[in-house]
Amino acid sequence: MTVHINAAFDSGNIRLVRIEGDRVDLEIAADHLSDFYQWFHFRVAGAKGRTLTFRILNAGGAAYAFGWPGYATRWSTDREAWRTTDTSYANGVLEFTRTIDSDVIWFAYFAPYSMERHHDLVARIAAQPGVSHRQLGTSLDGQAIDYLSVGEGPKQIWFYARQHPGETMAEWFMEGLLEKLTDADNANAQALRRKATFHLVPNMNPDGSRRGHLRTNAAGVNLNREWHTPTPERSPEVLCVRARMDETGVDFAMDVHGDEAIPANFLAGYEGIPSWTDAHGEKFYEYGRRLAAQTPEFQLDLGYEKSSPGTANLSMSTNQLAERFGAVAMTLEMPFKDHDANADPEFAWSPARCKVLAHASIDTLAGMIDEI
Repeated sequence: MTVHINAAFDSGNIRLVRIEGDRVDLEIAADHLSDFYQWFHFRVAGAKGRTLTFRILNAGGAAYAFGWPGYATRWSTDREAWRTTDTSYANGVLEFTRTIDSDVIWFAYFAPYSMERHHDLVARIAAQPGVSHRQLGTSLDGQAIDYLSVGEGPKQIWFYARQHPGETMAEWFMEGLLEKLTDADNANAQALRRKATFHLVPNMNPDGSRRGHLRTNAAGVNLNREWHTPTPERSPEVLCVRARMDETGVDFAMDVHGDEAIPANFLAGYEGIPSWTDAHGEKFYEYGRRLAAQTPEFQLDLGYEKSSPGTANLSMSTNQLAERFGAVAMTLEMPFKDHDANADPEFAWSPARCKVLAHASIDTLAGMIDEI
């Protein structure tokens, strides 16, 4: 049988270079109008009973090539369970080998989160008691920017995800968060809904998500560098979300992301903003400490370097919201690799664990909502 490589579907990204025997050479396509690339997602048909070696030839030019060492490709035959397969990186080439025992198999950089699943999530959560839905605006491709709100309390809590569309773990996290917040039997969720109003944007970048981008929208723009001066022409996604934030105010905000290189879950804060005070920053640090105590899926030792005083980039959402609203703002980073402090050799960091971390994030917030 002929081996077929295909990525012509929602979030697909790969380009076939050649097939020679049992070796398949591939390239990742760059984001439209951008040099960024690293996300891949494709399927293989016609290879049952064969052992194939896949080589991504342009991996060395990827946006975060330094993240390839120690990374493991995900694969699935049902698009539900995404396991790891042994992967190596050398001389700019990412290589993995798989014995294929099914008619069709999918490979991806991380477990995909399709736009169809996004719409299913929105439909399911919007139907829950006490939840309201709004379309805040549209993307450059005309897709909806979905916004969900729940709760009636005075504290204004924002969670938003997937500014970088290839960081699909962010929307898996949001799925877990939304499920927990709408659980009528969960005491922490119900207490939070009385004390706070939650504002939730599960996917900030539907265009990049559908197009199979790593980091940018349909115009090749990194949305997390647009928060100081978003425009309708470059970043309508940020413009409409920030406008809603201006209406509600923001007391606490979490921007949910994925990191290519660091094998751990961690938070990044807003050190370096002009209005930084140690007393205000201590609320951010305390949230991190409590989250680490809440779950082994979070840690405090690994993460990004802090910005020096006065050097924060206000075009990034966490810094902008902390400065603009006085919010306790933070960026959550989850790994494309694994959370090594609590490793899983079969699945590595996974959708199920994203949800566990989301649940712990809500429980942690419940314990300190009065202090924010």
